[in-house]
Amino acid sequence: MVNMPEATAVMKDSASGPESGRRSPKDWKDTIPRALVTVVAYSAIWLIAFIIFFLIKEGVPILSETSIVEIAAGKLWYPASRPPLYGMLPLIVGSASVTLLSCALAIPFGVATALFLSEICPGWAVDYCKVSLEILSFLPSVVLGFIGMVVLAPILQIRFELWTGLNLLNASFLLGVMILPTIATLAEDSLNAVPQSLRDASYALGATKFETMFKISLPCASRGITQAAILGTMRSVGETMVVLMVAGGAAIIPEYITDPVRPLTSTIAAEMGEAVVGGAHYRALFFMGCILLSLTSALNLIVMKIETGGKAK
Repeated sequence: MVNMPEATAVMKDSASGPESGRRSPKDWKDTIPRALVTVVAYSAIWLIAFIIFFLIKEGVPILSETSIVEIAAGKLWYPASRPPLYGMLPLIVGSASVTLLSCALAIPFGVATALFLSEICPGWAVDYCKVSLEILSFLPSVVLGFIGMVVLAPILQIRFELWTGLNLLNASFLLGVMILPTIATLAEDSLNAVPQSLRDASYALGATKFETMFKISLPCASRGITQAAILGTMRSVGETMVVLMVAGGAAIIPEYITDPVRPLTSTIAAEMGEAVVGGAHYRALFFMGCILLSLTSALNLIVMKIETGGKAK
């Protein structure tokens, strides 16, 4: 004979089980945040896809007015002349030279700063140094550009006897200052992730602190430091305000680091307001955006490749 209280309990359990279709309050608490995160993630993906589509839609039609060879190899950028000239080689070289020189200045100092914070700096001073880096990273680019125009440009003009202090060196130095906190912070995180046991083993074998830094810490953190350098490079490629204010604005191929240049980003910022919407000049500026997008995407793929390589190992 079946006990009635036990049968009632079994019926209640079966009714509240997964077959009933009901969800407990705990399930709803998990479902709602998951749904919100999913919506936000897909919204970001669709937004990025829309931006890419819009750039291609507005930029690629310029190829009906000129050829890709003229754009990539042409040395004259006069989109408002008759006939118009759309040579972007000086602009591409200007972007590349500013980026490479700024990275050459920032990466060694960024890695050295990370080594100092991770290996040498006393514990009580680390927080103060990090705060200083954060303040530097939060400094608006227009402020750095103003400093370059008012302070650094006259110094360069007098020191090197130049016609103008607004040039490649000025822009590269300020961009190096701008990307330094990014490189230093990410490189320090990679160095802090190196197990302390490896350092202790190095010390036990008689290695000095500097030998441990350069033969143990740096090689072990090389993957993360490389990622930090690439991310800093990506920020340098896309920076607009600093190069617009202090690069000089001359669409020429630089022969010296004291020559003025005009990168792609500053060209877009300076001329987009003057271009007729839907015109050839307008399309050419959007095509510059496609070039920048391709470059930053390539750098992003390199970072992803490094990350997947690290996980595979």
